[in-house]
Amino acid sequence: MAGSPDSHGNAGFEQPASFVLDSESEAEIAKLVAKYPPGRQASAVIPSLYVVQRQMKRQTGSAWVPVKAMDAVAHRLGMAPIRVYEVATFYFMFNTNPIGTYHLQVCTTTPCWLRGSDEVTKTCRELTGIKGWGETSEDGMFTMTEVECLGACVNAPILQVDDDFFEDMDAAKVKTLIEALRRGERPKVGSMAGRQGSAPDGGPTTLTTLSFAPEA
Repeated sequence: MAGSPDSHGNAGFEQPASFVLDSESEAEIAKLVAKYPPGRQASAVIPSLYVVQRQMKRQTGSAWVPVKAMDAVAHRLGMAPIRVYEVATFYFMFNTNPIGTYHLQVCTTTPCWLRGSDEVTKTCRELTGIKGWGETSEDGMFTMTEVECLGACVNAPILQVDDDFFEDMDAAKVKTLIEALRRGERPKVGSMAGRQGSAPDGGPTTLTTLSFAPEA
C-alpha cells in the first residue's frame, strides 16, 4: 500500500502489510498502562507510539510509525484507530514515513539561531548532501528536519540526533559528530564543548563562596 504524505510532505513509500508488538514493546506498554486507573489506558497513547517507533528502529533501522503500528497501539489501548492517527500525525516527533539511520533535528528558534543554528544547518547539509528539510541523504544514513525549541537554550545551538541532544554546536563540532556517526560511533551526549551542565565557559561566576555541609 502506497504511503500518504506525512508531516514532512513526503510520499511514495510503501507501508508494511502488518505490524506485531514484540515482547520488549509489549512489556514497555504494559508498564505504561499500569500507571493509569482502569479504563484510562488511552492516556498512554503518546509514550506507546514512541515504543513502536523504537521497535521499528530496532527491526528496520528506521525510526518511524507505520499505520499498522498505529493500529496495534489502538488495539492494545482499546482506542478507535482514528484517535491514534490524530495523535501520531499531530506531533512532529513521530515520523510517519521512513527516515534515515540517523535523524538530525536542528533547532532554529531564537536562542539557537542567535548562537549559530544557521551554521549548524549549513554544515549538516554540506556533509550529508541534503538540500531541504525533511529530506534523506542519498546513502540513506541521514534525515534532517527543522524543530522548534528543545528546551536546552542555555547550551545553544542544539543538534538533536535521534533522542540525544548535542549542545554548544558549531561547524567543526557538527563535522566531528557526523564523521563519528558515519563510522558507527556515538559521541558522548551533552555539551560538545566539554561544559558540565550549563556552566559558563570560564567556570562558575556565582555562588562561588558557598560551602555545603556534608550529608549526615
